[in-house]
Amino acid sequence: MVESLNTKVDFVSNATSYGGLTDYGKIMIGDNAFEFYNDRNAQKYIRIPWEEVDYVVASVMFKGKWIPRYALRTKKNGTYTFSSKHPKKVLREIRKYVKPERMVRSLTFFQVVKRALKNIFGRKSSN
Repeated sequence: MVESLNTKVDFVSNATSYGGLTDYGKIMIGDNAFEFYNDRNAQKYIRIPWEEVDYVVASVMFKGKWIPRYALRTKKNGTYTFSSKHPKKVLREIRKYVKPERMVRSLTFFQVVKRALKNIFGRKSSN
């Protein structure tokens, strides 16, 4: 059995991890780390200490009514994407351990397209 990094657990919820293949399991938010444990295989887990979290990126739709997924960007190991049954509660619990200015919204579809068009047509030739 895998031992948790947390000494006190604040919140547990069903969740989905989008790291390569989709994994279903539970997330635990505690005093030391954000943890994801797979339901089928206990050896598949993700543990991210709070010191390692650089940004939390949330995909917000319909003016905050729906948050389909969120990601934790770490300082060294990349980005881990999750979705859960109660994403607003999860983000509120994460906010206790990550500074609010480190929690950001992801770009919308139209913002991504606008940036791409600016990069394509906005470049000046260096002749």
